[in-house]
Amino acid sequence: MESLVYTREQLLAEHPYATPLEAAGYRLHGGFDEHGTYQPPRTLHRWPAVRAWQARLAAGGFPLIDADTRLLATDVFPNFAQQKLLLQNGLGQSLWNTLTITGVIEARGRILVDLPTPDFQRILVEDVSQTGIGHLRKGLLTAHGMDEGGDPATQLGAHDQMWFAIRDLVFGKGAYPEPEVPANIGRPDGGRLAPQIPLPYEQMLSLLMNVLMIEVRAEKVFDFVQRLLSDAELFTDRRAEAALAHAMVDRIRADEAIHVSYLQLVLSEMRSFTFRAEDGHPVPGDSVIDPMWTTLVHWHAVENPRLAAEALRPVMEQRIRAHADGALIAERFAALSSQSA
Repeated sequence: MESLVYTREQLLAEHPYATPLEAAGYRLHGGFDEHGTYQPPRTLHRWPAVRAWQARLAAGGFPLIDADTRLLATDVFPNFAQQKLLLQNGLGQSLWNTLTITGVIEARGRILVDLPTPDFQRILVEDVSQTGIGHLRKGLLTAHGMDEGGDPATQLGAHDQMWFAIRDLVFGKGAYPEPEVPANIGRPDGGRLAPQIPLPYEQMLSLLMNVLMIEVRAEKVFDFVQRLLSDAELFTDRRAEAALAHAMVDRIRADEAIHVSYLQLVLSEMRSFTFRAEDGHPVPGDSVIDPMWTTLVHWHAVENPRLAAEALRPVMEQRIRAHADGALIAERFAALSSQSA
């Protein structure tokens, strides 16, 4: 049987790029092959590894947990029609803020590079050496962190600067003041969710689940932003820049796909294995993972969007009312609230 063990060097290896990626004055990670096809960073062996581990899990008869935008039932605020109305009336700060905050939050992802990670083999009965679990500390988390916040060794921008490039392409640099960024978009500590396992492992599982749901939510943002960028009635004086920004979102989506895949894989592997409880007794993985996952999904899909919308509504109303035609725009904005995102 082919070994599914990979080295750190393999998981961080790059494709040979024929052309670097640059946009709006930013030098960025990844690049293009000789055919002009974009290649995400650090995926030369990382993608084959993840697919091999997925095949191993499937061969054992275990499914992947659900982790896609179908989990997100709540519409974004402002919705597409409302955001379009704002942009057409020179009220671009809402979208500017979204793009900027997304970039800042992406930069925070670099914490994964140096994150102290417990050895799950210590509390899992089955051997994890040929799984994604066994490679979390061997390059998977490091690669993910570098994708989000950059690798200081290269000085190339990562997803943080890619979002700033998208923003600058369609608005120009410094179009609006820097927004206030939420301190945390993960689920607040509401008490233990898996008390049967040691706390450091529960905390790591919670982090992985929060990051996965943030990635799933980001996919909805990608689609939303691309719809705006491709609308011929918007950014009419910057259509070429909007087209390049649209392509930049495609490149971020290509980079992020492996994040969703490996996190979904690792949590599914955990679910298929057996944990050693605090008292030494064996505990089926699904009894640990499923309740935690259900709780985290509800937070990200229902509670967090509701709280975020409640906080943003008065800010949006004040911003609209300050416009010369604020009363009329506010009326039209409210009338569009029932339209889907």
